Amino acid sequence: MIALGSDHAGLPLKQEIMAMLDEMHLPYKDFGTYTTDSCDYAVFAQRAARAVASGECERGILCCGTGIGISIAANKVKGIRCVACSDCFSAKMSRAHNDANMLAMGARVVGPELARMIVTFFLTTDFEGGRHQRRIDQIASIERGEDLG
Repeated sequence: MIALGSDHAGLPLKQEIMAMLDEMHLPYKDFGTYTTDSCDYAVFAQRAARAVASGECERGILCCGTGIGISIAANKVKGIRCVACSDCFSAKMSRAHNDANMLAMGARVVGPELARMIVTFFLTTDFEGGRHQRRIDQIASIERGEDLG
């Protein structure tokens, strides 16, 4: 299950991603927004991020104007590693090395075809583990307020 969320600016891109997920027969849950009325991205970032953090959804994809604000908001939820991506290499490496569990994109930055490619890399790349796991563990330590020294 993929958690989806967007603000008004990201809604058209989120709808493109929904169509793509439908084509791939991948289930998703849309946490809003559902209209182009002006709204605040943090509300929808939090809803989708909580679903990922709780295990209700395996991964999440968020959209706003740039992908930046919504990713910052999602990263405030404990256990979330959300990356704002506008290229395929970063999307792939965010999964392979950082075990990112949420992706954010900007509708004013990324067009629909590039977004499809980014989403494909994000959804099909596995975490490599190994030496990268130590760094993920360190991120979790920071979330718990521990000093890394």
